[in-house]
Amino acid sequence: MKKSLTYKVETVACRVEKQILKLPREERNRVAKKILQLENEPRPVGAVKLKDDIYRIRIGKYRVIYEVDDRKRLVVITKVARRMEATYKRI
Repeated sequence: MKKSLTYKVETVACRVEKQILKLPREERNRVAKKILQLENEPRPVGAVKLKDDIYRIRIGKYRVIYEVDDRKRLVVITKVARRMEATYKRI
């Protein structure tokens, strides 16, 4: 039997869910789809390592910042925001 290689995707707080819900519908659907794809590939092509185990993916003009824990097979979404200088503060 083949061992499952999928990761569990979680948000760090309900504020992340609110950030996603505030997006325009088309963008929200694109962001949600990309976040779900992190279950199978937590470091997709185009993902940028910001520091330690913290990564960022670009989805149009939005950025998803997340942390990967390989031992627990967990991806934790910490922020979803429009690209601007403040997006990367306090990472």
